[in-house]
Amino acid sequence: MINLFEKYPELKRIQANIESAIKRIKECFRSGGKLLLCGSGGSAADCEHISGELLKGFLSKRNVDEKFKFKLKSNYVSDIADKLQGGLPAISLVSNAGVMTAITNDIGGEMIFAQQVFALAKPKDVLIAISTSGNSLPVYNAAVVAKAMDCSVIGLTGEHGGKLKEISDIIINVPQTETYKVQELHLPVYHYICAEIEREFFGE
Repeated sequence: MINLFEKYPELKRIQANIESAIKRIKECFRSGGKLLLCGSGGSAADCEHISGELLKGFLSKRNVDEKFKFKLKSNYVSDIADKLQGGLPAISLVSNAGVMTAITNDIGGEMIFAQQVFALAKPKDVLIAISTSGNSLPVYNAAVVAKAMDCSVIGLTGEHGGKLKEISDIIINVPQTETYKVQELHLPVYHYICAEIEREFFGE
């Protein structure tokens, strides 16, 4: 269990927002939805980090459904069943260089995430939009499209929140303003979120 608010007491001010984000993501996964993530620069790396914690085991052993394991062992290569871990659908929109460069070339760099959201998102999905300033145009454009598609937007920003604060359903604006200091707080926040989601769906 991650004791986020004991280790980082400055985050208690936004504890309710963080807990609301966890609740919203849980509801999304329970209803068969998926999580999309976007961010630029260091925040792009955070997107891949978050998706990695959700697509496979993070803190706990995630057992695969026994019926599915039996199906694998009965019909296919048996050792695959024992290696699989439970996962949750979390898609980092920063990871497809071919798509992003095509969008940049054909449409515009400010649309690299918005176009992907438009193609991939369904109503009730969740977009985590990460920007230390809250003003990254590609990230903001993705949030606009997500809202228009009836998705929830969780903004992960620095203290002021920028433009993302205005459009996000839930804003997690950590109490720092310098980019690297904001990023240093984003890491424990999303580790806590991932841990709580994992505990909900896969147990301790």
